[in-house]
Amino acid sequence: MKNQFTFLRKAAAPILVAIVLCFTACSKKNDVPKDPLNNVATTKVDSAAVTKGPTEGSSEAGANVDDLIAGSTFPTIITVSFNATGATVVPATTGITVTQTGGDVVINSTATDVAYMVTGTTANGSLKIYSDKKYLLTLNAANITNLDGPAINLQSSKRAFVNIADGSVNTLVDGAIYTAFAKEDQKGTFFSEGQVVFGGTGTLNIVGNNKHGIAADDYVRVISGTINITKTISDGIHTNSAFIADGGTVKIVSGTDGIETEKGKIIINAGNINITSGGEGIKASYTGTDVAIVPYVNINGGSINITSTGGEGIASKNILTINSGNIKVVSTDDAFNAEVAMYVNGGNIYAQSSANDAVDSNGTFTITGGKLVAIGAGTPESSIDCGTNAFKITGGQLIGIAGTTSGPTAASSTVHSVVLGSGTPQIIHIEAADGTEALTFQAPFAYSTLVFASAKLKANTTYSVWTGGTMTAGVNFNGLFSGGTYNKGTKTAATFTTTNMVTQAGGTITTK
Repeated sequence: MKNQFTFLRKAAAPILVAIVLCFTACSKKNDVPKDPLNNVATTKVDSAAVTKGPTEGSSEAGANVDDLIAGSTFPTIITVSFNATGATVVPATTGITVTQTGGDVVINSTATDVAYMVTGTTANGSLKIYSDKKYLLTLNAANITNLDGPAINLQSSKRAFVNIADGSVNTLVDGAIYTAFAKEDQKGTFFSEGQVVFGGTGTLNIVGNNKHGIAADDYVRVISGTINITKTISDGIHTNSAFIADGGTVKIVSGTDGIETEKGKIIINAGNINITSGGEGIKASYTGTDVAIVPYVNINGGSINITSTGGEGIASKNILTINSGNIKVVSTDDAFNAEVAMYVNGGNIYAQSSANDAVDSNGTFTITGGKLVAIGAGTPESSIDCGTNAFKITGGQLIGIAGTTSGPTAASSTVHSVVLGSGTPQIIHIEAADGTEALTFQAPFAYSTLVFASAKLKANTTYSVWTGGTMTAGVNFNGLFSGGTYNKGTKTAATFTTTNMVTQAGGTITTK
């Protein structure tokens, strides 16, 4: 009997263990993770990297070896020293003629490889240069106020290398009313007929009391240095053919546009740009009939922060391409506007419009990479507005809220998207039945339509929608969370299944 009982006990032991293990495993599988301190259900927020599709649009960086000062030497040095009574210019040099009237200095040069070193302070003076050759202009503690014209007026079509001397602080101020001189252009506090290339590591402060802060009838390139345009009646920087930023810091407070090119391109490769404008923030504005002029905008990197109180944030009358960069645009009109097409290949982008679309392309819109948070105004405005043109998503991560949205194009997209209905200023959270997070976003305003696209949305998967709750840790990009933990709020009745590439479970998709 004892042996028989022992046998039964030994035989039953594995069965009991199996039952216990099965019960434990099944319980763990069905348990919802909870915050141990507050007994609140939680979900881990996915921190997976944003996917990348094939790059589209333009990668043009505007490289030009002639803009590199390392390829030039300027052995002839002319020093211009401003003072309370006028200025001293030394030495006298063959091929260079200097004319002075009080603090106004005019230099005519036919000489080659000349470096002008400018220093000192004048309360009513200016520097004007005519040159047949390229030259170097160094500003080293130069403080020039001109009561009746530009502070610096470069009447030369040749390239000017402007060196903002290391460690120096320079200030240029123009007059509210200019005195005309022959038929010469005088379009701003710092004006040039030719190309201007800024470098150095000093600071240049500019006040524009008449029109623009910096104006060029050719192009302006910023390689390094700090340029503070603290006030303008019109544009902060206004050029004819191009503006290119390779580095440095540019801060602008402008009456109208921050940076405008009349007949050309804007390329930002690197650097820090901060603009508060009464008109457009950045604008390639040509609308003429010359097919040789292509007014595009390329953003290849850098940090850009724009607040526009009376216009669009970044606008191109042709194509607008974002390849990289950290960009924040807050505007009354469209935050981004492209006449022909807009491409987002990378970057971290926040676009907010208080009275219009966050992103408006009058042609197609394509996102292949990067993060885009698009906040548009209420109906009929959109987070993404490309009408019924192609809206292609092959990578990246997009969250948009507004009154409406254009509908992603299923035939050309390879990333799933969903359009949902209205919400309030709180967290909206989307997760699959197995608890895998797809979206956790803190909406800053109430909205009627939400559009979301990400590789985190998987094919043929059913998702539920939660609202409210809180976040613990994680990275917050203008409300879009990655990593961290979502402490759940309320599970709504809304669900959707990604049977198709594009799913609509609410909201309004524009039809025009």
